[in-house]
This record gives sequence, C-alpha cells and structure tokens, in this order.
Amino acid sequence: MLRGFLAALALAWSAASAAAGTILVYGDSLSAAYGISQKDGWVSLLGERLKRSDYIVVNASISGETTSGGAARIDDTLGRYRPGVVVIALGGNDGLRGLPVAAMKANLARIVRAAQGRKARVLLVGMRIPPNYGQRYTQEFFQAFAEVAREHRTAYVPFLLDRIASRRELFQPDQIHLTAEAQPLVLETVWEGLEPLLKK
Repeated sequence: MLRGFLAALALAWSAASAAAGTILVYGDSLSAAYGISQKDGWVSLLGERLKRSDYIVVNASISGETTSGGAARIDDTLGRYRPGVVVIALGGNDGLRGLPVAAMKANLARIVRAAQGRKARVLLVGMRIPPNYGQRYTQEFFQAFAEVAREHRTAYVPFLLDRIASRRELFQPDQIHLTAEAQPLVLETVWEGLEPLLKK
C-alpha cells in the first residue's frame, strides 16, 4: 500500500516538474520556421540554448494562424503540454488581413488568461505591420499588444522583428517570412523577455 502511494507520488512529482520545465511557443509562420529547415528556426535555436537546462521547448506554432485560431485551440494545447512558460507570438496575420484590433485584443487576452489560469508565466511578443490600412489602424494594432500585456501583467517584448525589420536581405523573397540567417537575431529579441521568466 505504502509502496503504491510512493510510486503515485513520484509520478505526480515527475509530471509537475516536467510541466514547470516546458516552454510553449504559441505563434504563427514566423515562429513555425516557414520556408526554412525546422532546425534553423528561432524556436529550435531556443531549444538548443536550453538543452543543458531544466527546460524543454515545445513549438505549437502554425503557419497562417490568427489570434482567433489561437484562442480556439489554446485550452487543448495547454492541456496537452502543461507548460510552465508560454510565449505568445500571434497577431501578425490579423494585421495583414486588416482584422479588427478590438477582436485581436480580446483573443490575445483570452489566450493569456487561459495560460495564467494554468499557472503558466506568460511572455507576450508584439508585432508591427506596414501602414497599408492607414496610420490609425497601424498605431492601434501596435499598441494593442502593450495594452494586453499591461492589463494582464505579463512580460512583454514590443516587436518580434526589432533587430531585423530594416534588413531586407534577412527576409525571404515574399518579404514577409524570414531567412535562416535572421533566426538567431529573432531569438535574441525574444530572449530579452524570456530569460527573466526562467529565473523565477
């Protein structure tokens, strides 16, 4: 009886430790290594950086994903991986499609609340878009990420492409997706917000 109890306790402890040590990256094609080898993507590079740590990295990013799609699948994803840290890098496709900023904010907030409800620490990564839909939309879009981060008290990185946005040679021919050479720079941008969460 005692032996069975101790075995169950050890299993529960192991599961809890694994969950606390899982970093879930929840993004779109910019995090899914679209157009390049998976091993060259910034998420895989993050896994390599943390190989000797207590953390493992799970990439649940989907090319073409919007915040609406992310909000729809977040509960199942959190239940599957039980992460201790969640990096949310969605919103770019909302902006490219000119979707309502208010809806994007609501979807991001839904994802953040779901992660926080599972006791995960959250890093929200923002995005900028070209002024195709006018200056007002562009500004409201960019500010939305900061507002969600502030309202829900999450860690925040303002712009995923901060180090490379002006370097067109680091983009694929479509001028949207990134080359393999860009990925280490994207990782450094994310790392600025992520590293403090790993020390908590």
